[in-house]
Amino acid sequence: MGKEKQPLIILSGPTAVGKSDLSIALAKKINGAIISADSMQVYRHMDIGSAKIKPEEMQGIPHYLIDILMPDEEFHVVKFQEYAKKALNEIYANHQIPIVVGGTGFYIQALLYDIDFTEEKEDTAYRTQLETLAKERGNAYLHHMLEQVDEASAKAIHPNNVKRIIRALEFYHKSGKKISEHNEAERQKESPYEFAYFVLDDDREKIYHRIDARVDKMLDAGLLDEVRRLKDMGYTKDFVSMQGLGYKEILDYLEGNLSLEEAVYILKRDTRHFAKRQLTWFRREREVLWIEKPEFDYDEEKILDYMISVLQERGIL
Repeated sequence: MGKEKQPLIILSGPTAVGKSDLSIALAKKINGAIISADSMQVYRHMDIGSAKIKPEEMQGIPHYLIDILMPDEEFHVVKFQEYAKKALNEIYANHQIPIVVGGTGFYIQALLYDIDFTEEKEDTAYRTQLETLAKERGNAYLHHMLEQVDEASAKAIHPNNVKRIIRALEFYHKSGKKISEHNEAERQKESPYEFAYFVLDDDREKIYHRIDARVDKMLDAGLLDEVRRLKDMGYTKDFVSMQGLGYKEILDYLEGNLSLEEAVYILKRDTRHFAKRQLTWFRREREVLWIEKPEFDYDEEKILDYMISVLQERGIL
């Protein structure tokens, strides 16, 4: 292990591919601790829909960034980066190796390359002006404004994602620079860690089959009751947490907007689309090591042997 750079292992991949089981098996072999890179598992009371690992499934391996917020608290990439760095310090102090596990590629990228989100303070007056414009003229109007000054950002940001549109416009307003160019420059930074970035993958149809089976399992485990409880606690679709896959669809059913059959169909379909988008993201990332499960005959020991040989070659172990 180099003196300057601390070790960091990343295990990512599409939803339902089997990251959790593999991460625990790896952690047991190398004295590792796990940091969850998941935008939903941070929330308490959201266990079934987020496919959150149960305490008994952790097999004694420390897990960080799980059950740390209430569903009405905001969680975003900047908070993830802040909490993950604190977790890293604790793991290093315990002489363990951190394994970042999850499917949120942007979070992983932010931590791995220490992307800087803090350089500009928000301009409250301009932000209020933009929020008012969005209310009066609609999201599309704001999106068109962004298109005029930063076409790349407009292509990357959905017209309904008002928060990100406002942030991009605000960045341009204050700095005269495009946030897309700033982000690209940040992405080219060298990582401050000695790392290995693994992406676990499988045949597309197998992933889709696992997604469908996982949704059925969630329903059997009580997903309807979980969402009903959250609704009774006052958590509505106005909260970002309740926009998560598995929650917004069941909430629509509970509010009478969809039949249960329609809600389950949409949930399965949208989760498959999500897995596809995750894979697209990982293909764009630098220095990724793909682990194609069929090439290892679906044998966990073979996969672990490969991962450990890479970690040894890189001086991480």
